[in-house]
Amino acid sequence: MTSFAFLTNNSFLKVPALDANPGDRAPYVVAGIAWDGSVTHRPGARFGPNAIRQASHMLCDAIHPHFDVSPLGRLSDAGDLPLPNTSIERMRAAMAPLVESLIRDHHMVWLGGDHSITLPLLRAYRAQFGRPLAVVHFDAHCDTWTDHFGEPSGHGTWVYEAIQEGLVLPSCVTQIGIRSAGDRSAREYVRDQGGLIYTARDLRGLESPLQLQGVTDAIRQRLAAHGNPPVYLTVDIDCLDPAFAPGTGTPEPGGLTTNQVLSLIEELADLPFIGMDCVEVAPAYDHAELTSNAAATFVWTYLCGQLARKKLG
Repeated sequence: MTSFAFLTNNSFLKVPALDANPGDRAPYVVAGIAWDGSVTHRPGARFGPNAIRQASHMLCDAIHPHFDVSPLGRLSDAGDLPLPNTSIERMRAAMAPLVESLIRDHHMVWLGGDHSITLPLLRAYRAQFGRPLAVVHFDAHCDTWTDHFGEPSGHGTWVYEAIQEGLVLPSCVTQIGIRSAGDRSAREYVRDQGGLIYTARDLRGLESPLQLQGVTDAIRQRLAAHGNPPVYLTVDIDCLDPAFAPGTGTPEPGGLTTNQVLSLIEELADLPFIGMDCVEVAPAYDHAELTSNAAATFVWTYLCGQLARKKLG
């Protein structure tokens, strides 16, 4: 099995496998969803979970330099979920009970896989928490198309579907890094529903926490105005410019820097997050493991931020 941070073999950070780590010692768990049956350009995101795990092994003792904590001893790796590579409907049907069991007992980070995995995850979290969620969404693409080149559901429709199904609070959806081509109705859908959009163009030249404070303050204010609902973080690696993440299926020039994404994840760590996914890493197109290293660092930073938040109460 593959894992994270030097605790076993090839897991994320080499942490122990979940079945070897009692639940009270492993409140945080990483799991892979190796599915890319909904990609529209270059396939290969099914190999993302393993690439992210491999990249995580360079994080040494895993003590975060900003949060000064490590997930070691608090983290396990559940491996990749056993899912069919047949159809998206069958994949999601097989995924549902596995996901429900894991989120009931653990704070989960999901390694994709293409972005179509986020919709069934949101369905499970919505059922678990009994209320619509807030979402912080890093992406080059709005993912609000009403169909997927004739298919009703895919990696470019999940935001639209989540809003239509009442899985999320539209006014508490924030998209960051959007820049791809698309008609106005799709590009502005989240804003038209009351949410926030920060395009990559909006954020040009803003990298430090101080420079990005307007973004983080706006997100906090929006959440506070709606009773601070549970927040889900989803990071499509193509939010990054291809200079930082060439290994993805639909690269879009003009994207975010690694610094920008890390600044935002670090500064938003105090939000009431309930889980995270990192998707669309396609290692076949990567160079020098730039993409998988960025993804592993984002996941590690998120986990350390959650540990620091819990430590501070």
